Amino acid sequence: MRRWRRHLAAERAEASVYRDLATRRTGDEQAILLALAEAEDRHAAHWIALLGSRARPEPRPGAGTRVLGFLARRFGSVFVLALMQRAEGRSPYETDADATEAMAADERIHGEVVRALASAKRLALAGGFRAAVFGMNDGLVSNLALVLGVGAAGLPPQGVLLTGVAGLLAGSLSMAAGEYVSVSSQKELIRASDPDPQAEERLPALDLDANELALVYRARGMDAAEAEAKADRALRRVRWHEDGGRTTAEGHTLAPAAPETATLPIIAADQDAVGGPLGAAVSSFFAFAAGAIIPVLPYAFGATGWLAIGLAAGLVGIALVATGAITGLLSGTSPLLRALRQLAIGYGAALVTYLLGLAFGTVLG
Repeated sequence: MRRWRRHLAAERAEASVYRDLATRRTGDEQAILLALAEAEDRHAAHWIALLGSRARPEPRPGAGTRVLGFLARRFGSVFVLALMQRAEGRSPYETDADATEAMAADERIHGEVVRALASAKRLALAGGFRAAVFGMNDGLVSNLALVLGVGAAGLPPQGVLLTGVAGLLAGSLSMAAGEYVSVSSQKELIRASDPDPQAEERLPALDLDANELALVYRARGMDAAEAEAKADRALRRVRWHEDGGRTTAEGHTLAPAAPETATLPIIAADQDAVGGPLGAAVSSFFAFAAGAIIPVLPYAFGATGWLAIGLAAGLVGIALVATGAITGLLSGTSPLLRALRQLAIGYGAALVTYLLGLAFGTVLG
């Protein structure tokens, strides 16, 4: 009975989250979210039928689900969709003998629906988010490693503070410049795959019987027969437009233009997912600075020796765990595993420089 009541509470809460998300959406997306809520209501009805009178009083959902509902009502962001995707993927119905096979299948499909709803928002975030996470992580790890390294080598606290601030400024400017150049170069590479406008303009002059437009389609990945058919349809429509709908001199009867247009096919390269170079540069600058200032704070407030080292390492550890968990949530994977991975990588790099600093301090001393 307790298990059934837990399932009922979860289904009711998930339906509520979907409805809260729907209030901040319009059109098809709103309709999809409302349909998901109705599906969760059907699952809730299954547990109500099993519980009978024990379905009352209505069970309260867990704290995590209540937080999700609050976030959905206030923000309706990709974070909530990512969390719902993870919740649907962890459904216990696969192994619960009291859940129907259809309910278990529903939960899997719900996860895919939510994944699809979140995908466009993930792509919109991808460019700036990548730069921000990379910048923050780099600032945390590199400046912690720098501060611990020079501190272990015997530099006085004032020298460690100066080194940390210099590392913050140098790293922030370097990250911003690097992101600007890398994103600009990436967008230039993508643009190199766009069709030549002059080639587009020459389509009406192509020989309909020796249709070389088909070669373009084949170069883009179509098989020969499909490319020939698509190119033939495309040129017939172009000729129809050029000839005002009359039969051409070659004797081909051209049908009116359909939704398919005669344009050179483009490899689907979404430049929006790359982001803008200026936005990536600004995001990287401030993200690196935000991360790099954390290991400097204990020295800025007068801490010295092991206290300063411990505080710097602890603060950076908290920040690494937070960035790893956020990345895990947005990617639909385990926040705990991503947080531990970030922590291990960051502390590993800092430990290496700390040991090197100790070694240099011993040699120089």
